[in-house]
Amino acid sequence: MRRTRLRTVALALLLGTISPQAVADELLERARAMQAAGNSQEALELLLPEQSARAGDPDYDYLLGVAALDMGRNTEAVFALERVLAVQPGNVAARAQIARAYYNLNETQTARREFEAVRAESITPETAQTIDRYLSAIAQIDRGETLRAQFFLEFSAGYDSNVNGATDLNQIAVPAFNGLEFALDPSAQEQEDGFFSFNIGAAVNAPLSARAALIGGLSLYKRFNLHESDFGTGYIDGYLGTAFNTGRDTWTVIGQLNTFLLDDPDYSGGYRNAAGATVQWTRDLSARQQLTAYLQYAALHYPSEQERDADRVILGLGYAFALRGGDPSAYVGLYGGVERERDDDFDFLAHRPLGIRAGGQKALAERVWWFGSLGYERRDYRGEDPSFQTTRRDHQYAAATGVHYLLANAWRLSPQVSYIRNTSNIDLNEYDRWQAYVTLRYDW
Repeated sequence: MRRTRLRTVALALLLGTISPQAVADELLERARAMQAAGNSQEALELLLPEQSARAGDPDYDYLLGVAALDMGRNTEAVFALERVLAVQPGNVAARAQIARAYYNLNETQTARREFEAVRAESITPETAQTIDRYLSAIAQIDRGETLRAQFFLEFSAGYDSNVNGATDLNQIAVPAFNGLEFALDPSAQEQEDGFFSFNIGAAVNAPLSARAALIGGLSLYKRFNLHESDFGTGYIDGYLGTAFNTGRDTWTVIGQLNTFLLDDPDYSGGYRNAAGATVQWTRDLSARQQLTAYLQYAALHYPSEQERDADRVILGLGYAFALRGGDPSAYVGLYGGVERERDDDFDFLAHRPLGIRAGGQKALAERVWWFGSLGYERRDYRGEDPSFQTTRRDHQYAAATGVHYLLANAWRLSPQVSYIRNTSNIDLNEYDRWQAYVTLRYDW
């Protein structure tokens, strides 16, 4: 209710007191008249078809941004208003409106900076009062008076060329038996299938003070194969911890529990359980750049294969950025660590992973975004494999790409494809895997 009242008051004051210079343009004049009459939906429908031709015109982008903002399409409003500020960094009206959009997106620190920048300008007392109301609301959030919860629901369906992540060979030569070739059971060979899945989860942020908050989350995932039912998978994942903010720096400490499930009856007690913790530091280098470092520990337990129990430690570093206007954005991350088996008789399973991940997204059209990612991981194993009489070394390559379509009522449709290729000096561990699927997701 508070946000709705503030938005209504702000629109009237900002448009009436610091609106950008008018341009003699019939389309813009019609849109401006519609907004003045309170018909932002009609203004948005008028402006959207012209975006590919007129994006970059600050007068057009300003009206588009305000119309999108009034209709609750805050991310689109940010994109349009960022284009205005890229051309006219001193446009106080655009800065005030983008501050509103950031506020609606719960990016309160960014919203505060933008509001304070506008507040320092020569504005009317009425506009100053409106901005003060926003700053007061942000301060109320910072004092820890607001509990925030987010939920999501996701459905996927598609095709998987290798549901069990296995080799496509049907027989393997084993050096421990003088190179004798053994036929592989069909279940140990590559199996293709169609699948469908669902994923549901929630995240909660409960402020404890102006700078600290209790955070937690829980998610449940289940995947069903159409024919290869034994290779259906799922997981239950939960975390609980605290986040502490010191201006541009955020420290997060969380405990995590995870159970990975496999539908094979031999793993009825769960395939793998993990319990651990993560310490993460994040610094906002600017409104569009972020640096992250983290240390993660997990104790891995395999109920049906306890010889595989291990301790895993990973250290990582990441960098993310968005160009002005939020289009495009990208990230890159490096990580490395060790996974040490607890049973010395199985030290050949212990290894050191070292990897890099990168990805990004770019707007293709109104409400359509392309996204993609690339990854590489090298795994150097510790001891000699007794069956293959060599120390295993793997190289894994991964790629994914797709498109997000923003639908009505906060639904998002995402067709996508992914590919994994694992090479190894032990033939049994070599495989590749294609997946093509469509995901429908709802966030609220």
